[in-house]
Amino acid sequence: MREASCPPHVSFCNPGRARNSCRGRSGRAGGEVRVGRKGEIYTTTLIQSIVNGLMMGGVYALIAVGLTLIFGVMNVVNFAHGEFVMLGMVLTYLLHHYLGWDPGLSILLVIPIMLGVGALIQKTLISSVIGQADEAQILLTLGLSVLLTNAVLLIMGPDYLSVKTPYKLSVVALGPVLFSVPRLIAFFVGLVFSGILWLFLNRTNLGKALRAVAEKPEVATIMGINPKRMHWLAFGIGISLAAGAGSVLTPFFYTFPSVGGMFVLIAFVVVVLGGMGNIPGAILGALVIGITESLTAQFVALDLAMLGVFILFVLVLVFKPAGILGKGKLY
Repeated sequence: MREASCPPHVSFCNPGRARNSCRGRSGRAGGEVRVGRKGEIYTTTLIQSIVNGLMMGGVYALIAVGLTLIFGVMNVVNFAHGEFVMLGMVLTYLLHHYLGWDPGLSILLVIPIMLGVGALIQKTLISSVIGQADEAQILLTLGLSVLLTNAVLLIMGPDYLSVKTPYKLSVVALGPVLFSVPRLIAFFVGLVFSGILWLFLNRTNLGKALRAVAEKPEVATIMGINPKRMHWLAFGIGISLAAGAGSVLTPFFYTFPSVGGMFVLIAFVVVVLGGMGNIPGAILGALVIGITESLTAQFVALDLAMLGVFILFVLVLVFKPAGILGKGKLY
């Protein structure tokens, strides 16, 4: 993954090589100092990597819960989900470039806009493949993905764009561990919106109607719930959350037309790992994936950051095919 500062899975401050600044008269004592110093550096690096992974995991959670909602309510696998992350990043960049809006403020406009766009796309395109063969859904959403990517490429060009904020390189230190301010904001925004979605589904009548359509659409229809309207709402909310994740990514991640492909792959892994249609599982899976990616990049190789993710993914499929929390219905 390419970013404006550094990859999400790499520590912000990699401790340098241990130096024996205290040379004792005994060579053995000096060796003990070196061993102790190396152990301290290793522990700090490990904690820093876990923190970095958790912060990216919050963003992955926001992307994945939208995908989970769409699948849970509509039973549609949306291969264009990453492109809506990209559209959120593009809108945030434009608002910042032309109006000077901060990404934290832009998200308040990006989410409502993409909610309407999502409802429109569902009504005009996605509704035609609901209940159809999986191949039809895959081809339509893949086609939509290609269309959106090339439309942005045509309009914006292939350049890598970045949003410069006053806090872009700011960090908060907690002992030897550093918290990047943009990533920390993204983490909290991701968890807050994921939590709001869970409360919406479990505490409001509209949310319960969505769950009813997800579980028993025929019974929901008998009870007076319009499944088509619930599908509009589910798809709109799902892609608006993905676009919101794109907004909070812009301060530390480059914006370019094909960036969505990076995130849709992670989103699918997270959804399957946590349990298809299971929102708490998606949040937990996102945090696990973020930590796994960060640790692999730090202690194996940066270029193999996704290797640990896919190994974990395969192990879960082999030993727990239903996911960490099992397949659920938006509870």
